[in-house]
Amino acid sequence: MNPFEKNNQELLQLISEWEEILLNSSARVISQKRNKQNRTVKQIVGHMVDSASNNIHRIVHLQYQESPLVFPNYATNGNNDRWIAIQNYQDEHWFNLVKLWKYTHLHFVHVVKNINPDKLGNEWLASETESVSLQEMVIDFSRHLKLHISEIEELLQQK
Repeated sequence: MNPFEKNNQELLQLISEWEEILLNSSARVISQKRNKQNRTVKQIVGHMVDSASNNIHRIVHLQYQESPLVFPNYATNGNNDRWIAIQNYQDEHWFNLVKLWKYTHLHFVHVVKNINPDKLGNEWLASETESVSLQEMVIDFSRHLKLHISEIEELLQQK
């Protein structure tokens, strides 16, 4: 059995539930309301795409490169906001962005299902002072996704 089966099932459930919620959200809410980081729903969804994409790349690299892996941390020093701005998620077509979010996360689950268990202890140097094992990174991914989904939920519930 895959050690991440519970995580994968949880991710698949979230994807299934949230695709429809996102697609049925009003244009005003997704484009205008902002969270504490001053991000709209569209920008939060774009950030989740970036996160999944970067994690997929780390998972792949951690299975064939020397450990500890030196790989850029796109989220440090505000770079994740640069990614959001450069890709201009705010003006992305909403349907396409939601589908990109869905399929990027489905691919993340697929990649996780195929991790070589012998590589779970391989580490990524997240900073000069922090290393993260492949196993820890995969487990933390669902926490991160749920954090951003809860931010979206708050924005959708605001009057």
